[in-house]
Amino acid sequence: MSEQRRDQTREERDRNDRDDDGQGQRRPTAARKGRGAVSNLQGRFERDQREAFDDGWASADEDVVHTDEDAAAADAIESPPARLITQVTTEQARSILTHNASPDIPFDVSLNPYRGCEHGCIYCFARPTHAYLDLSPGLDFETKLYAKTNAAERLRETLARPSYRCETIALGVNTDAYQPIEREQRITRGILEVLHETNHPVALITKSSLIERDIDLLAPMAAQRLAVAAVTITTLDASIARTLEPRAATPARRLRTIRTLTDAGIPVGVSVAPVIPFITEPDIERVLEAAREAGAVYANYIVLRLPWEVRPLFQEWLQTHFPDRAERVMNRVREMRGGKDYDADYASRMRGTGIWADLMRQRFYKLADRLGYRYNRFELDTSRFKPPPRPTGRPKLADDAQGSLF
Repeated sequence: MSEQRRDQTREERDRNDRDDDGQGQRRPTAARKGRGAVSNLQGRFERDQREAFDDGWASADEDVVHTDEDAAAADAIESPPARLITQVTTEQARSILTHNASPDIPFDVSLNPYRGCEHGCIYCFARPTHAYLDLSPGLDFETKLYAKTNAAERLRETLARPSYRCETIALGVNTDAYQPIEREQRITRGILEVLHETNHPVALITKSSLIERDIDLLAPMAAQRLAVAAVTITTLDASIARTLEPRAATPARRLRTIRTLTDAGIPVGVSVAPVIPFITEPDIERVLEAAREAGAVYANYIVLRLPWEVRPLFQEWLQTHFPDRAERVMNRVREMRGGKDYDADYASRMRGTGIWADLMRQRFYKLADRLGYRYNRFELDTSRFKPPPRPTGRPKLADDAQGSLF
């Protein structure tokens, strides 16, 4: 990224950042409709750190405006935040499968068609990955997206390799494979067509009803034990969901998606994640009951995780939307994390520790047992895999890849 572009990006963040409450404490700016993050805080890899500060000059004499720029600055003080437009950049992926060795994650191979996610879920653990792009994990993460337009091509090349060993691919784990831009990009659809053609098992997780579009591919695969899906439902309270995950399907719509997939013969699970104390935690039982009635057959939950930049972003969101209980929520989070905002230990990061984490676990599993949920993963069939034909001739290289000398 050029220095000029870097400076422009930081200036945009400064304008979108937070102001002072007059007592030395920074307060969040007003939330933007349809966006989860409140600010565009800087990523942890940036060299310069900037902080917005109101020195009083903009409002000291409202009757004196010397230039058009001064007038715009004065108007910005009272105006609501500007509407942000989603920007999509296409990229050519050099590789497409990611291998995972974490013992607490129930899959070993994943594929993500997009970087960034327009759903705007404030709690998303993938937000910090945007820092590697010299972008903010805040508003940039949900407005500046990257689409891997050659994902299906790269997947086909990978599956054709003689060394490839078939394992279930988890699709859309970091960012939702069915986020709104998929309607036009259709990258996920292309990936599923390759997997369908080769009888390759796939597990999907989403908050979007767009998955229903691909039932024509998923249903025949499920009939051969090649496909399974999970739908994340954080809460049944639509007003909370509207600010927590603003561009995802409504909770009621997700329940209908579970029913639609189930009726098509696709095994569906419900992921109650994340469980946020005093925000979504009171809804655990209601979500389990509603999802079971809709046809979900397995269930899991994950306690709120706040790695890296997710922590300040989530706390800004709390102060903006739930100032009356923000401190209470964070105190409970710390009780489940050994006194810290977050503990990345594999043994506890998904469930937490302590009495409150234990009570939550009991609430979840006792009701899930009573409702007849299962917890173990569906074992999909890897024996049906048929490698695609190997490409002939010189393989097509990415634009910036180095070619052969011969």
